[in-house]
Amino acid sequence: MANLRPILLVEDNLKDIELTLAALAKCQLANDIVVARDGAEALDYLYCRGQYQDRLPGDPAVVLLDLKLPKVDGLEVLATIKSDAATRAVPVVMLTSSREERDLIRSYELGVNAFVVKPVDFTAFFEAIQDLGMFWGVLNETPPRSPATRKERKT
Repeated sequence: MANLRPILLVEDNLKDIELTLAALAKCQLANDIVVARDGAEALDYLYCRGQYQDRLPGDPAVVLLDLKLPKVDGLEVLATIKSDAATRAVPVVMLTSSREERDLIRSYELGVNAFVVKPVDFTAFFEAIQDLGMFWGVLNETPPRSPATRKERKT
């Protein structure tokens, strides 16, 4: 299972991180889970910059992206990912507590693959994360891409 891609969780809320990690662990996914606490860190991971400059190249199986993040918000992260040919094929699931229609519409305009509102109920949240993990981490097939095509973002 060495060719399994990691799951990138981009979340700043410690409780949501803990719940998400616990739910994914219960699925017994073999994928590594990488946690970025803000949008800038997520972009550093995706583009192998900063603290991630020495990581093995390759895209995550999926990015589970919160909408409201410090430094760079989720919509900006999404726009960067989907506007760059080197990362455009990376699946992104907006995982947010926002029920605002404008957030949903803007996410889809920018190319999000799915928009999931975090359930308030603990059990429902846990089950939703397990379903996401199984689908995006195991079932979904993403196109292969050579690490040599990775380009550093210009801005």
